[in-house]
Amino acid sequence: MKIKEKVDNILRLLDENYPTEDKCYLVHENEWQLLIATILSAQCTDDRVNIVTKDLFKKYTALRDFAEADLSELEQDIKSTGFYRNKAKNIILACRMLLEKYNGVMPSDINELTKIPGVGRKTANVVRSHIFNLPSIVVDTHVKRISKKVGFTESDDPVKIEFELMEIFPKEHWIRYNTQVIAHGRKICKARKPECEACCLRDYCDEYLSM
Repeated sequence: MKIKEKVDNILRLLDENYPTEDKCYLVHENEWQLLIATILSAQCTDDRVNIVTKDLFKKYTALRDFAEADLSELEQDIKSTGFYRNKAKNIILACRMLLEKYNGVMPSDINELTKIPGVGRKTANVVRSHIFNLPSIVVDTHVKRISKKVGFTESDDPVKIEFELMEIFPKEHWIRYNTQVIAHGRKICKARKPECEACCLRDYCDEYLSM
């Protein structure tokens, strides 16, 4: 089967089985809250991040509150998300840069976003897609795992995967692919125990077909 035919079939099945509208699983009210939540989500589940930010965003209600936060105190506030020392440092530095360089306005350009401390392409693309509605592919653990299973990539490098998917997907699917694959990864194609017999993609899954 040619890759275009396979891509078309998989994207069609995802559209048939999951919502096509944009959905962000990180709870936020504005762009800087989403940026912080995404920084916290590294090596941490969205559910855990949402538990932490529920109180965090009540305590720190403005960008400047984070920029002027006490490092040790912020570390304790976010400790349960893991890697909290590095995350706390980056959050403070990121908020300072947003205030000092961008006058508190979030940039939409990916090159500008990735200059912000703690912001790689994944975090930048989350902001671009959910705040600015710009076509972006977010490569998280679900996208990486499932894209490899169906043969869209052989790479473990999220940046390489992002560009490979951009090459084979129509732009209108860039944002929704992440949303749909997260849902599929949580419900069916679970990392530890995938429910292959219930999977709508099993006929196109290289891993399943090789079993």
